[in-house]
Amino acid sequence: MMLIKKRREMEALKLWTNLGSSLIALMAAWTMLEKYLPEQLRGIFTQHTQKLFSFLNPYIKIRFPELSGTSRYRRSEAYVMIHAYLTAHTSPAAKSLKASDTSKDGRSLVLSMDEDEEVSHVFRGVKVWWASRKTSPKAQSISLYPEDDEKRFYVLTFHKRDRELVVGEYMGHVLGEGRAIVAGNRQRKLYSNNPTRNWCGWSSVAFEHPASFDTLAMPMKVKEGIKKDLVKFSQGKSYYAKIGKPWKRGYLLYGPPGTGKSTMIAAIANFLNYDIYNLELTTVKDNSELIKLLLETTGKSIIVIEDIDCSLDLTGQRKSEKKKNSEDDSDSDDDSGGKSNKIVSKSLKEKEKENKSDSRVTLSGLLNFIDGIWSACGGERIIVFTTNYVDKLDPALIRRGRMDMHIEMSYCCFEAFKILAKNYLDIEEHSLFGRVKELLREIKMTPANVAENLLPKSVEDSEEKCLRNLVEALEKVKEEEDGKLKIEKKEKQWQWIKSVLG
Repeated sequence: MMLIKKRREMEALKLWTNLGSSLIALMAAWTMLEKYLPEQLRGIFTQHTQKLFSFLNPYIKIRFPELSGTSRYRRSEAYVMIHAYLTAHTSPAAKSLKASDTSKDGRSLVLSMDEDEEVSHVFRGVKVWWASRKTSPKAQSISLYPEDDEKRFYVLTFHKRDRELVVGEYMGHVLGEGRAIVAGNRQRKLYSNNPTRNWCGWSSVAFEHPASFDTLAMPMKVKEGIKKDLVKFSQGKSYYAKIGKPWKRGYLLYGPPGTGKSTMIAAIANFLNYDIYNLELTTVKDNSELIKLLLETTGKSIIVIEDIDCSLDLTGQRKSEKKKNSEDDSDSDDDSGGKSNKIVSKSLKEKEKENKSDSRVTLSGLLNFIDGIWSACGGERIIVFTTNYVDKLDPALIRRGRMDMHIEMSYCCFEAFKILAKNYLDIEEHSLFGRVKELLREIKMTPANVAENLLPKSVEDSEEKCLRNLVEALEKVKEEEDGKLKIEKKEKQWQWIKSVLG
């Protein structure tokens, strides 16, 4: 028995020795081929070698890259669904894990497969293998953002006899369940365009604004109209396809500062469960970069440009062009001295304008962003502009079809005050309500100012004291306005007397 055992060990050792020698010879031959074989012949040789290995290997591999083929920064939807599915189902079997604190409640860790980890999964008696992989760039380079150069992907391996089941039923199961998991764990985000890289990309934080239509201080009839319009839009995918329009809608929110325009945006996002992309136009270099930012947004989102009348010098471009032409015409009639003075003044104005903003976004580029061909890439997007001065905006920017719904955010009325009283003081009736109603009919005060006066400043402040603070503030504003009216009346009388006396 000992002799037989020893003989088997010697045969095994000989086998491994021969195998090692064969591998060394093969590697040497491959090195020689790569070094001396012409590139064209080497390609043919590699192609036939791969075919041979493919014929001998009974397993099929499918690669799912993290980034989509058309964009460097946009994650593939299939990768996201697969990642969610594997995190939920196969990660418990993995030995190498990575942790993140991105759970919906923010208090627990989410464990997922680490790079170069492999797990198996059985579906309807068929065994498959999932592997998490990562490739780094071959060229050594110094980068402030090395993670942008790394490419992550999943590899699915299965026997070729199970191809029909795996590619059809199994992948449908994985993507469907992954999509449901993503929807259940989805945490809405607030994005802003980040100008710190080579081009302006998006960075995000969790969106946790508590605003809702119930707490929004404006007439109930107006709020109900907006909510109905939003519901109609969110359910209108087939309708928009039928009428041949991109699935998007524009809202213009205009009114004085403090009337709740930003709160309205947060309430819309919470009502529809949408993400928010807050676009700062002054950090966008040109129209091409603006289109790239649009392409990087996702569906179920709100693209917001706040204070668009102040974002860039877009409002007066057409007028300034006409003015420039008229100035050029007048220059032709002046002498050379006048021309030189005007040229100097123009150059100073141009430098001042250039220093104000380095952005080269034009009105035409912004219109294409809102309503051009590129706006049809993707769907279920809402575009919101806010402004304090709607009269300053170019009519082409806010016409119907671009800004479909114009919503005036006005001063506080009595109905809006009652909502604020309910929010801040938890009361629906009070003896001072009548006085507040009279004052709000006569003067203008923004909801923000009303809310500040209703806000208790200490634990001792009662509802009575907060309401009296509001009444005093309203009466003070009324006195100031009455004083201004008296002064204006006296000035008019004095002007009349002067005109009579000649």
